[in-house]
Amino acid sequence: MDEPILVGAVAYHPNVVPIWEGMRDYFRSAGPEIDYVLYSNYDRQVRALLAGHIHIAWNTNLAWAKAHVRTGGACRALAMRDVDVSFTTVLAARAASGVRSLADLRGKRVALGSADSAQAAILPLHYLQQAGLDPPRDCELLRFDLDVGKHGDTGTSELEVLRALREGQADAGFLGDATWQAQSRQGKIDLEQVRAVWASPGYCHCNFTALADFPEELGRRWTESLLAMRFEDPCWRPLMEMEGLRRWVAAGPEELQGYRVLLEAAERQGLTRHWRA
Repeated sequence: MDEPILVGAVAYHPNVVPIWEGMRDYFRSAGPEIDYVLYSNYDRQVRALLAGHIHIAWNTNLAWAKAHVRTGGACRALAMRDVDVSFTTVLAARAASGVRSLADLRGKRVALGSADSAQAAILPLHYLQQAGLDPPRDCELLRFDLDVGKHGDTGTSELEVLRALREGQADAGFLGDATWQAQSRQGKIDLEQVRAVWASPGYCHCNFTALADFPEELGRRWTESLLAMRFEDPCWRPLMEMEGLRRWVAAGPEELQGYRVLLEAAERQGLTRHWRA
């Protein structure tokens, strides 16, 4: 390929531009050379990947699931961050609510994040159904549909879940463990008032997605170069800190099993029929 590899990313945060300026600089030295294209939302990015406008997409797990369904499972995940390998969802509850497990949510007010957030809405509904509950019949759902199109990347809706718990608007709520941990470290959660009472099994989050016709050898070289980026290197450490990782990992068959639960949830909730349309 004579031209640079085009990588798509979604501009969900001001850090996205410096991250991808840094990634372009890295691959300029490590090879193969890249350039990047920014999109306002993941649906547009997935369509661009499927149309061949970009070669690789930096996708959320939901964007990966959409590409997987649209290609009949023919797309390829090249790599992901270390933090993407075992992502989890947390159920937080007001201490006075009596909620200690998923089963305790029957008859309670349950806060969810954006409808297109895997960690704060799609998977929580799946876990509720697995626990024998039929939302919204068995519990009252309080939804915060903020930044729809960003797949929960901004975290805004998850902060609203925490606010609803803090103010007594909800008895319990779902959010990503990464948000829970960050807010806890910053002292923004009163752990006497609101507690994490349940955590999901691990599942995968973001990955770099390519279509089946992306040259395999080029994909291997690109992935090897990415995996060679070192957190200990002061040149690239700021970039990796902004992206929230310490190392890149290959997306092998074992890692890809971590997307199965989201695909199952999307199928059960009737989302995949819209993706195939």
